[in-house]
Amino acid sequence: MPSAPYQEINPPQRILLGPGPSNVHPRVQQAMMAPVLGHMDPYFYTVMEDTMSLLRYLFRTKNALTFPISATGSAGMEAGLCNFLEPGDVAVIANNGFFADRMINIASRCGAEIIRLDAEWGRIIEPEAIEAALKSQKKVKLLALVHAETSTGVLQPLTEAAQLAKQHEALFLVDAVTSLGGHEVAVDDWSIDICYSCSQKCIGCPPGLSPITVNQKAMETLKKRSHSVSSYYLDLSLLSKYWIRDGSRAYHHTAPASMFYALHEALVLIADEGLEARIQRHAEHGAALQAGLEAMGLVLHAQPGHRLSTLTTVCIPEGIDDARIRQRLLSDYSMEIGGGLGTLKGKVWRIGLMGYSSSEQNVLLVLSALEKLLADEGYKTETGAGIKAAVQSLRK
Repeated sequence: MPSAPYQEINPPQRILLGPGPSNVHPRVQQAMMAPVLGHMDPYFYTVMEDTMSLLRYLFRTKNALTFPISATGSAGMEAGLCNFLEPGDVAVIANNGFFADRMINIASRCGAEIIRLDAEWGRIIEPEAIEAALKSQKKVKLLALVHAETSTGVLQPLTEAAQLAKQHEALFLVDAVTSLGGHEVAVDDWSIDICYSCSQKCIGCPPGLSPITVNQKAMETLKKRSHSVSSYYLDLSLLSKYWIRDGSRAYHHTAPASMFYALHEALVLIADEGLEARIQRHAEHGAALQAGLEAMGLVLHAQPGHRLSTLTTVCIPEGIDDARIRQRLLSDYSMEIGGGLGTLKGKVWRIGLMGYSSSEQNVLLVLSALEKLLADEGYKTETGAGIKAAVQSLRK
């Protein structure tokens, strides 16, 4: 047995400007304090119905099966792949970032044959490459792309890819983990068949849930499987019996009530702000941050014209200690930014402006803090240049 006394849980207040989680609104924190109810309670059902309706608004879809999976965003990824891929199926999947690579890993575990769409980390997958891959196979079951690649800061265009998937009768799966609630995601208008996200980024809720939406075309494909879905917990045909009211609901698992309350409140805040206004807020703050970083002489990593506003990747100047800067941001400013993943480890910083964390104040705070710390490391820049450029961008 550990020796008493045990520590009191009293975490420090942080400004979360990494790749996620983002800070949560006080109303979301307050919602988590509501009384826990059973997952088959009549009142809890009303929360579920509201949450599905609000998620349809956010995804811009009429899909009946639109709900939060009781697990983090990686569960949404796994559900989106393991429900629709069987051994021998062919899947065309992006290979231009850490999370694109994770999709390939999961799809391979499903027994699918993977056709990789290769691109340098930091660049989009071009439509010509997608078309060539789809044409190279007699039958492609699924095309999968990451809309907002968290590891690189790239925003992948989707409309042409959706048209190509439709032409080749392939299901179109989209990872919207770092875009939903911060960039435009139009599931029905863009003909996306399967789309998933997470709770802790632009939605502004604690981590622990993975919103997903699946259209009728995909559900019909699910019904025609020749093998059972490899994951019982993530089997959408079973989960749908709990979420879609059809006379009665069937027990599947014990839903995390407090997390559902938090997500519900976060979605209400999005509806109150207005989806278009929220997307514009993220765009303005992302543009201001990027203008400020470039004015400091720093180089942005992601492909110009395809950069996320919700997460910016910036190249670490030569001779600057990656870990020391991030540690000092944490110790001196109680501010978190992210380091690079995979091939970008030690080469870039990832600065997130998502949900409640996407504010003018945070843009100016992180720019001023970086200027001071970089100067301490010997990196020379014009004093206040980043702040000045950001303010000018915001005034536009």
